[in-house]
Amino acid sequence: MARGIPGNTLPEEKKPLEFPDMGWLPVDSFVAETTPVPVEPKALEEAKSAHTPQHQSTLTGNIRFHRSFPSRFLARERDVIVYLPPDYDERAETHYPVLYMQDGQNLFDAATAYIQGHDWKIDETAETLIRAGEIAPLIIVGVYNSGESRIDEYTPNKELRSPRGGKGRLYGRFMTEELKPFIDTVYRTKPGRLDTGIGGSSLGGLVSLFTGLNYSDVFGKLAILSPSAWWGRQSIITRVSGLSRKPAVKIWLDIGTHEGHGSLEAVRALRSALVSRGWAEGADLHYVEIEGGQHTEDAWAARFGDVLRWLYPSNAQEP
Repeated sequence: MARGIPGNTLPEEKKPLEFPDMGWLPVDSFVAETTPVPVEPKALEEAKSAHTPQHQSTLTGNIRFHRSFPSRFLARERDVIVYLPPDYDERAETHYPVLYMQDGQNLFDAATAYIQGHDWKIDETAETLIRAGEIAPLIIVGVYNSGESRIDEYTPNKELRSPRGGKGRLYGRFMTEELKPFIDTVYRTKPGRLDTGIGGSSLGGLVSLFTGLNYSDVFGKLAILSPSAWWGRQSIITRVSGLSRKPAVKIWLDIGTHEGHGSLEAVRALRSALVSRGWAEGADLHYVEIEGGQHTEDAWAARFGDVLRWLYPSNAQEP
């Protein structure tokens, strides 16, 4: 048998992709362009010895790396960075909820951020809130984007008059069938949907919402910051409006008022679509418009603590 990611069996031949029947996915299943090949993630590396950015690193806490993580669904390898809670090494019998975030190079380290010096500071924020007892200890997985392929992988369909986009379903398969099983094997996770979240900003927010709705049996929490709801003539809004049933997922959704009129109006329309399909603000939907908020890493960093407080409150931690 071909060797692959722990817990996965690789298909011997090309097969149609299967998705849950949410009432809005295409009837015709998509078939990968190439036959899947075996993949084997690289060995675990410790951050302090393996992380050598060109600029001063700001990594905080217990950080691990998985370099050049491969995929049989996506053409490019990518790095994966993992934040572990403060007591992870000491509490060997404890398992933790997990949050998977896109654009991993922007999340933890100012040295690797797209705009050098401007990261989300997720490691510092999580460390502070966990130690203060404000959120449940959790594992946060940052998935680096693949550079030139980011637009293709982070969008569910092609943009009009553009050859780019449309590989969001394959990215979702990478997340659910390759990365998550690997993380659940290597780390002490709580693998159930109620303890598993996915999130991101901009196009990362778009693909996280798309994947979260497609795989609501895998992800029960969605952190959707400033999503590109305008993409493809607001196709994500059309898809939400066409849901035949409401998935049981909890959604944080936000947008800054200074992110552009088109972006603001699209996210407002997305919020309305979610409410029309049964999400209730204050229960399983938290919608925020940040006055003066811009489309920047600094803006997302400033409110990420509130995202964690709402999705991973301290009272959710088991004794």
